[in-house]
Amino acid sequence: MDTIKETAADAAGGVRDPWLPDLLLRTERDALIPLLRRTPPAAYGLRTACPGWTVRDVLAHCGAALVRIVEGRLEEGVFLPEANAADVAERAHWPVGRIIDELERGFTEAGAAIAAGDGTLDTVALGEWIHAGDVREALGTPGAYAGDSLALALPLLSVASRRRETPRLIADIDGHTGALELGNEVDGRPPARFSGDAATLIRIYSGRPLVATRYELAGATEAELLVYR
Repeated sequence: MDTIKETAADAAGGVRDPWLPDLLLRTERDALIPLLRRTPPAAYGLRTACPGWTVRDVLAHCGAALVRIVEGRLEEGVFLPEANAADVAERAHWPVGRIIDELERGFTEAGAAIAAGDGTLDTVALGEWIHAGDVREALGTPGAYAGDSLALALPLLSVASRRRETPRLIADIDGHTGALELGNEVDGRPPARFSGDAATLIRIYSGRPLVATRYELAGATEAELLVYR
């Protein structure tokens, strides 16, 4: 846990730690894969927050994306919706166990390839973690968009918000010391403010449902803050 806190603190301070995505993926692997191994087969057909996708589809997408990174198959347009849908369709007849095996491999091996890059793929690791939250929510498992790896995800969210040029926002997160700064300065515009829990902040930036959440947002709209469209 001390390693997680130190790594997250460096990233939150604006210093890219190339191994932060790897730590996030491995931490999520250790939490998610055992859950999936004991999940009843029927549950993989449950719908998720991703339109048209079941739990099985989300996991197929995640495994495919990570293994593409591992194998260096990153042709132009590889992560566009059409390519993602093709990857899911390719795995439509795979046994669930094979999908989980591929996902576990991706969680284990993709971090090194991401670390060797220029930071462009850092947000893919964050997206995988968010999809793990989609799965947890669909399964009714506690910890969606939260959990032990949240301290690693929040600094990557800050990085993603700057890369996607969202407006500057200062987030006062329940239970966290100090404010998290996201996005970029916009001339003549004061920073927006968020007050609420971390899982809700993740939901806002990733476009996940906000039903039954409680938060305050001033100076920006939810639509302006999206980093995954």
